[in-house]
Amino acid sequence: MKYESQLIAKPYFIFAMILFAGQVIFGLLMGLQYINGDAGFPYIPFNAARMVHTNLLIVWMLFGFMGASYFLVPEEAETELYSPLLAKITFWVFAFAGIATILGYLLVPYAELARITQNELFPTMGREFLEQPTITKIGIVLVCLSFVFNIGMTILRGRKTVINMVLLTGLVGLAVFYLFSFYNPDSLTLDKYFWWFVVHLWVEGVWELILGALLAFVLIKVTGVDREHIEKWLYVIIAMALISGLIGMGHHYFWVGPPRYWLWMGSLFSALEPVPFFMMVVFAFKVVKERRRDHGNKIATTWAQGTAVMAFLGAGVWGFLHTLAPVNYYTHGSQLTAAHGHLAFFGAYAMVVMCMISYSMPVMNGRLQGNSARAQKVERISFWLMCIGMLGITFALTAAGIWQVALQRLPEAGEALGFMATQTELTPFYVVRLGFALIFTAGVVTYFTSFVIANNDGKKQLSGSLI
Repeated sequence: MKYESQLIAKPYFIFAMILFAGQVIFGLLMGLQYINGDAGFPYIPFNAARMVHTNLLIVWMLFGFMGASYFLVPEEAETELYSPLLAKITFWVFAFAGIATILGYLLVPYAELARITQNELFPTMGREFLEQPTITKIGIVLVCLSFVFNIGMTILRGRKTVINMVLLTGLVGLAVFYLFSFYNPDSLTLDKYFWWFVVHLWVEGVWELILGALLAFVLIKVTGVDREHIEKWLYVIIAMALISGLIGMGHHYFWVGPPRYWLWMGSLFSALEPVPFFMMVVFAFKVVKERRRDHGNKIATTWAQGTAVMAFLGAGVWGFLHTLAPVNYYTHGSQLTAAHGHLAFFGAYAMVVMCMISYSMPVMNGRLQGNSARAQKVERISFWLMCIGMLGITFALTAAGIWQVALQRLPEAGEALGFMATQTELTPFYVVRLGFALIFTAGVVTYFTSFVIANNDGKKQLSGSLI
């Protein structure tokens, strides 16, 4: 490890993984509730479990991005972090706000939570993915501002690389677009129009810049390929991602009443979104093939290549399946949407965070060539368990979505069923989904186990060297 302040990343990564485990647990509970609606009731009803599941997803990924940035930026900028103290304060403020909010969802009815947090003074609650109380949203903004300031000042006084600048652009965009979560107009149409400024422009916009920067950093470290070569690929990928992603936001506008040209613009540009993800696959495998060093951290390379492939499948292929307006007319809000969301979030963002953790945690623990062979073998098992589990979940939800459309939205094929009657018919698919979710959970447990093995092996190695 080149700079002492890179150690700031460790608590961010550890807390991110704790929240990831929590997200998986609540995902399993929701999987049960799809089969048996009374599971967990009245202690954890479905609406509370869903809020916790989706909010944990967002928060743990933000912790992962922050940890990755604190590790990456000092090394890229060739200088210590501007303020390690500010980074520590930011961690504890964000952790406290996150835990308090999750406990609020679980222990207090949502309407009562809104009253307690004085939501009537500045109403921002009640919207999907943005359920956080206003006071929590303000805390998130303060955390983002201090974080971007710390990263920006570090880059400003150090080396300006393409990776650093792409990452900083993504982080600034993340903070700016979150401000739209405070805009809660009376018009539902207007609300949904700007709601996508947060949700879409995060996951199909600025987060892709963060993904590209992190992936490029790891590939440089584990392959030794020329920085200029990787940076050229990065430029092209993020340009395509932004062009297709920003205008492609129109594919969400099919249902909120804007002019008809959004049907065509949204369909055309969102149909191009698989292109940058396919380029990312070619990029990752080409760079690994042209590697100039045989780095000991083999599993970090596996995560990098896996990220590119799974992101292409989830965000690219499954996104394209139902993005065209004539198709989305039937599939909107069905289980096909859930299939796309699960695979895209895991492939594009969860995996790149775990890729950064797999590369950087051994370095922060003094193992510059990665964890022991035994630990990497266990981690590789976890990689495949999670990938197989998530693909199984995705295929089960895809089949459920297709059958849902046939039963509920195609009356010409027979009498259309109501929503709840359709859900009953989908139960076998939900059972299969839960089975694959258990495989995915086993992968998460194995992933954590690999780091325990690595630490024990490290202690044995240190003990042997002392003897």
